[in-house]
Amino acid sequence: MPPMQGPTPRVTLALDTATSFLTLALAWDGAEAQLSEEVGRAHAERLPDAAKALFKRAGLPFFAQTIVLGTGPGSYTGVRVGASYALGLGRVWGAPVRGVSTLEALVRGASGSVPEGEVAVSLDARRGNVYGAVYEVRGGVVTRVIHAPEKRPLAEFEALAAGLPHHRDTPPDGLALLRAGLAHGATEWALAYL
Repeated sequence: MPPMQGPTPRVTLALDTATSFLTLALAWDGAEAQLSEEVGRAHAERLPDAAKALFKRAGLPFFAQTIVLGTGPGSYTGVRVGASYALGLGRVWGAPVRGVSTLEALVRGASGSVPEGEVAVSLDARRGNVYGAVYEVRGGVVTRVIHAPEKRPLAEFEALAAGLPHHRDTPPDGLALLRAGLAHGATEWALAYL
């Protein structure tokens, strides 16, 4: 992509480190870019360089007016790495950090198709449990929370989600997270752990 010409665009950065994936997305002037790679537990090592590389690939200076953070549920260390990085950038850039449940970034599922209607999403919480939610999705964005994110026994959540598309342990989608953050991300948020 060629370097930007003219006035600086309004840029939003989204990031999620709650799962084994490092998920990043940018949106500016009607354009979008994203990156998602499995990094295991190497979020702290990979996040700074990956974020700068995504801005460079987009031809943008390393600056955003808004940051969207996936707040988990996820591993304690993974969730805190993303939160620390987002809060640090937010302070330096003077940008608000909007929090959105990582589960909202799963609504696209592994196929990447944009669902419509009710969708169940879940992450393995070990020992026969999942952290799951049921959302109503319109235009690829969660428009209503039907069953809020909660840790439940797998069998109980499967009964709750019976008959619905169910996206299980899929990689978070950075653009779904970004859009959710812009649509209804909260500036007062808490981190959630598996």
